[in-house]
Amino acid sequence: MNAATRRPPRREPFRIGDLEVAGGRSGTGELPVSRLVTGTHISLPLRVLHGPVDGPTVWLSAAVHGDEVAGVEIIRRVLANLNPRKLRGTVLAVPIVNVHGFLSGDRYLPDRRDLNRSFPGSEHGSLAGRIANLFMKQIVQRCDVGIDLHTGSDHRTNLPQIRADLDDPATRTLAEAFGAPFMLHAKLRDGSMRAAATAAGATVLLFEGGEAWRIDEEAAVVGSRGIRRVLHQLDMIDDDDVQVLPVPVESRSSGWVRARRSGIASMHVGLGDAVARGDTLATIHDSVGVRVSSMKANRTGLVIGHSRQPLVNQGDAIVHIADVGSDVDAIETAAASARRRRSSQDFS
Repeated sequence: MNAATRRPPRREPFRIGDLEVAGGRSGTGELPVSRLVTGTHISLPLRVLHGPVDGPTVWLSAAVHGDEVAGVEIIRRVLANLNPRKLRGTVLAVPIVNVHGFLSGDRYLPDRRDLNRSFPGSEHGSLAGRIANLFMKQIVQRCDVGIDLHTGSDHRTNLPQIRADLDDPATRTLAEAFGAPFMLHAKLRDGSMRAAATAAGATVLLFEGGEAWRIDEEAAVVGSRGIRRVLHQLDMIDDDDVQVLPVPVESRSSGWVRARRSGIASMHVGLGDAVARGDTLATIHDSVGVRVSSMKANRTGLVIGHSRQPLVNQGDAIVHIADVGSDVDAIETAAASARRRRSSQDFS
């Protein structure tokens, strides 16, 4: 065999925890975290797909909040359709980061800390800090790109969307490639995984879609296909099914409209709807059907999230509106674009 036909050298195995994955293979393992009060071991479940040739290393994470189960399903769908023998680079999947919360059905950890406000953490800190520190050292610091999957919280649902630093060219390219119907320029929040990972040099996308404790089919499809688009954009996979989608609707800011009175809310808008300042978003009645309040839009924009809880208290956040310009015709165009992006994908 001459030099021209010689095979490239075999890629070095990927080692993490007690797992060693050869090039072109996949493996399942775990990263020990702690013990429950019963003495049972708690570990982060981990799956590694290690391609036979070099390329980027990408992490996929979900359930940083224990009640956000949709991301677990999204990662399952992605892994089911990835062939490690054809992968260029490495994919690290951590479908459940907050195992304690996931087991108890709780958004937070047993000490009531929010894991996504505890990064980069500390090896000798609180439970949240220790998990964050473990994730940073074992996952983030070994990756070039991360995609963190979330849903709405507190009985709220979100339009499938990417939140990222859209002023960073590399991040923006991946946000557009993801193909969600909407993307929001989101500032980094102290203590979040995204802020800590960005500071460590990674490019991070945060996906929001659906609601806690539900697997919303639209969000699952947009999320799983979006991840494949990002892997394709990074030249990690070949994908003949990548669709050319309309340009994502973009926003630089957003805000919630809150209930002025307590009662039972009837919603008049849905995800992806265009609204003008002063439009009626919801009507609030008392228990015998007397109207006590009408909620009005405080800005012109696009509905990207709303409450699913009909019982509301004064001050509750009910409708999330993204600013996409002040021109009503432009807003309608943006809403139509979001609808086209959603309808262009088969959610069956």
